[in-house]
Amino acid sequence: MSIVKKIIEDFKGTSKNIVVPYSKKLTGGYEVNIAKFSGLVSVNKRRSSKEIADEWSKKIFGKKFSNSKYTSRIPAVIARHVYVLETIINNLNIKNKTLCDFGAGEGQFLEFLKQKKLGCKLFGIEPSIKNCKILSNKKINNFKGTVEDYSKTKNKKKFDIVTLMWTLCNTSNSYDIINKASKLLKNNGYIVIAESSRILVPFKKPIQMYFGKGNPDIHPFHFSKNSLSNLLIVNNFKPIFVNRYIDSDYLLIIAKKINKIDKKNIRLDNYKKVKIFFETWFKESRKYKKEIL
Repeated sequence: MSIVKKIIEDFKGTSKNIVVPYSKKLTGGYEVNIAKFSGLVSVNKRRSSKEIADEWSKKIFGKKFSNSKYTSRIPAVIARHVYVLETIINNLNIKNKTLCDFGAGEGQFLEFLKQKKLGCKLFGIEPSIKNCKILSNKKINNFKGTVEDYSKTKNKKKFDIVTLMWTLCNTSNSYDIINKASKLLKNNGYIVIAESSRILVPFKKPIQMYFGKGNPDIHPFHFSKNSLSNLLIVNNFKPIFVNRYIDSDYLLIIAKKINKIDKKNIRLDNYKKVKIFFETWFKESRKYKKEIL
């Protein structure tokens, strides 16, 4: 089996794996896995895309930010949206371009971009009815549904840029999402992905504040720089920008759509090193909020 097919199997959760040390203890009995081939960290036993999208839409989005609720209208999320926006502007010419935000949420990022008055044509794909109403009220064109739903529509558009901000980690099939993003992009289009920088980097929070109790498939994927880059590469993207993720709270990659798989730039994470990373993270975290552990 080729290296590309093995990576795809890892993302689909069908390859050989081990359990993340202490993950069952931290989640209350649920497994998080490490793929033996590429070192990808993900939840192999996960619900469908629709089920996960429904939980976000009906149970998680709210007016307050807490352990069980999410809103982008807080300083921390505003800051990361501004960080992504300014990074895009500094690295791409987006004037008069068409841009689609996958998992647009309450539309905050698109609203910030609209305020820049760069002539961008903006579009959001969002499964939440409530959030789509917010987008419409801000006069931002949108589609109510998942990326999978939109890809099946007859009159779907093609875009210059696709963005996913803290969204890809919450999808049931990240490989399929990036594959669909490629098909929705024009030739030589760009994809921008922002996630939290947590794997194979200095610890930025106690592990018990990262893996909470309950089914972890609400956030099935935990990306390292290598695993996120590999996901893009096997979908015919070439990473052209990677931020300084090692000491930042964010991992941000901009990649260009190309017409081939650039296998020479694939870099695998050693699953044994990933295992040791989690063991060390757990031991270090015992110094903080010991009662949780």
